[in-house]
Amino acid sequence: MLDAAVFWDKTSAKYAQSPISDEKAYLTTLNKTRGYLSADDRILEVGCGTGSTALLLAENVREITATDVSGKMIEIGQGKAQAEGIKNVNFIQADVLDSSFNAEPYDAVLALNMLHLLEDVPAAVQTIKKRLKPGGLFISKTVCNLPLKWRIMKLILPLVQLIGKAPYVNFMSAQEWENIIESGGFKIMESGNYPKTAMSRYIVARKI
Repeated sequence: MLDAAVFWDKTSAKYAQSPISDEKAYLTTLNKTRGYLSADDRILEVGCGTGSTALLLAENVREITATDVSGKMIEIGQGKAQAEGIKNVNFIQADVLDSSFNAEPYDAVLALNMLHLLEDVPAAVQTIKKRLKPGGLFISKTVCNLPLKWRIMKLILPLVQLIGKAPYVNFMSAQEWENIIESGGFKIMESGNYPKTAMSRYIVARKI
């Protein structure tokens, strides 16, 4: 299986050109996220991809640090920010477990559609907790409760990963994901699928 950074570097151009699979669901959770943020907030987004969400949220907060393991994804995000004239989003290549940059804690950490791609999710939650101010928000959207066709794909996934055509995938139920968050030192404030048939669980949790 390819290293995560190498895999996402190789797929970055295709990823950047791919349309949002469910735009209505994306806009719903984007607007929900806006409702939890304020103009003075400093935000960290882990696994930002090419920065689309960070750039859309930039006008709602003071600044955003957008990180991704893929340097190619970060380059694309920086290009988009420059083209759009957005100056309060700082793109940094970094793994979700990397806590070496900017020691000052954040008001909120976003992890949208990426935590299911990690091998050690509890460790990621602990790192995220350390990056937050007391009472700070952890906002995530994570693939859970896979439909039948995805469960079938799970059987062949190791072969596809072996030839470098798929990333690591961590299969969690929504309940398992909520348990990880709560045991990691957070109180869940909102949890739901939008729409109800969506594979991804949107959760807002407060550091306690």
